[in-house]
Amino acid sequence: MKAITRTDFKFPGQVSVYHGKVRDVYNINNQFLVMVVTDRISAFDVILPKGIPFKGQVLNQIANKFLDATADIVPNWKIASPDPMVTVGHYCEPFKVEMVVRGYLTGHAWREYKSGKRSLCGVPLPESMKEHQKFPKPIITPTTKAEEGHDEDISREEIIAKGLVSEADYNLLEKYTLALFERGTQIAEKMGLILVDTKYEFGKKDGKIYLIDEIHTPDSSRYFYLDGYNERFEKGEEQRQLSKEFVREWLMANGFQGKEGQTVPEMTPEFIEQVSNRYIELYEKITGDRFQKAHSDEDILNRIEKNVKAFLQSM
Repeated sequence: MKAITRTDFKFPGQVSVYHGKVRDVYNINNQFLVMVVTDRISAFDVILPKGIPFKGQVLNQIANKFLDATADIVPNWKIASPDPMVTVGHYCEPFKVEMVVRGYLTGHAWREYKSGKRSLCGVPLPESMKEHQKFPKPIITPTTKAEEGHDEDISREEIIAKGLVSEADYNLLEKYTLALFERGTQIAEKMGLILVDTKYEFGKKDGKIYLIDEIHTPDSSRYFYLDGYNERFEKGEEQRQLSKEFVREWLMANGFQGKEGQTVPEMTPEFIEQVSNRYIELYEKITGDRFQKAHSDEDILNRIEKNVKAFLQSM
């Protein structure tokens, strides 16, 4: 089954389209967004040359499940999912920051810590911590939302001082972020997983804050297996994890970290299938549902276009 790496639809009422790293977002009359989750995959803020079959469906359906499961905490942008790879929702003006929340010293946080830093985004970090150690309580380490290139770490104080978010709104974003992370942690634990870290994006519509984009997917989150976590941590071993980190590790092992002059290693069919299977594994593990591949007798792009147009006409 081929991967969908590019869309170029013309929907009724379409004002514009934004092609992100993974998602193609269609603006309908400045009222609604049609978000098509493609099979593109990015790492180190670089879109890799080949797509991953079923990745878009996995991400879209996980995000839909968690948007529904957290709607009592904060309003979210979702209206409906008319296709396995599509969500239609409210058009919101996004805040120019991403709310990253971390429960464990892992990934970027660990790399910064190992280099000697004891503060991340203005948040002090305890001394003598080990890799993958749980923080006394989750920490929020925001980043700027870059149009191109790398997102940059930024502190709460800088966000407010630069006027990126008002202090009143930022206080709400922090409150929502911690509550969402707590809910995600509880759901993951029931499924035998640890929600290690994740990021949330928020926007505003008619003066009201909404959760937008994706939530608790393997592209925006890192999960460890709960079983064996303590034993591996005590031995200083790597944790078994379900996230995109293994793609980053494969790239690093093959000499690529997104730096100038570096070339993406060849993505073999075997590697692509392995990545696809890992995404499906996470879907089944985190949702508890069996993944149903959205096979179609017709072309996938035709299916998406037909489903979205029918939904927009029904609105």
